[in-house]
Amino acid sequence: MGTRDLTYCAMFVALMVVGARINIVLPIGTGVTVSLQIMFAVITGLLIGPRDGLISLLVYLLLGLIGLPVYAHGGGFAYILRPTYGFLIGFASAAWLSGFLKNRFRKKNLTAYLISGEIGMLSYYVFGLLYFALMSSLLLRDAQPIGFRELMTVWFLSTVWIDAIIAGVGSLVAYKVAPALEKINGGMR
Repeated sequence: MGTRDLTYCAMFVALMVVGARINIVLPIGTGVTVSLQIMFAVITGLLIGPRDGLISLLVYLLLGLIGLPVYAHGGGFAYILRPTYGFLIGFASAAWLSGFLKNRFRKKNLTAYLISGEIGMLSYYVFGLLYFALMSSLLLRDAQPIGFRELMTVWFLSTVWIDAIIAGVGSLVAYKVAPALEKINGGMR
């Protein structure tokens, strides 16, 4: 990994931190938050590729776990015990999968970017929902764990349409920025 790759990774970590600060906590569930992070996760994967995108998001996760307040609601190692931590892991999945899928398209047109970004966004939900279900059942042994219906309505259906729009905007931004990066880099990954 060269200096240019490290610079891009650092830049996208910074964008994830900014994206965490631009958020809305919805008046449903406990802490259902919509932020611009899914947009930046998708852009990361689409512009710097699956490997560097994943590295960027893993660095972001590590910074939060060591206590820096980079997540939407702070940071610290105890965050890993929150049922919502899976959504943070899902950002890394979204970056990796978006970049991976885009690289599989023969033509790197807007459709390739949009499909890659939206599927990447859905992987964010897979990790988030599975982790939420697992942690809520482990941590709430004496209480009633979250049911499938509540999991889907509160943590998926209430926000997936918003995140789909945000990921679509991110895919469009990446598509528009990619030619400039290609000129700078002398070829995309």
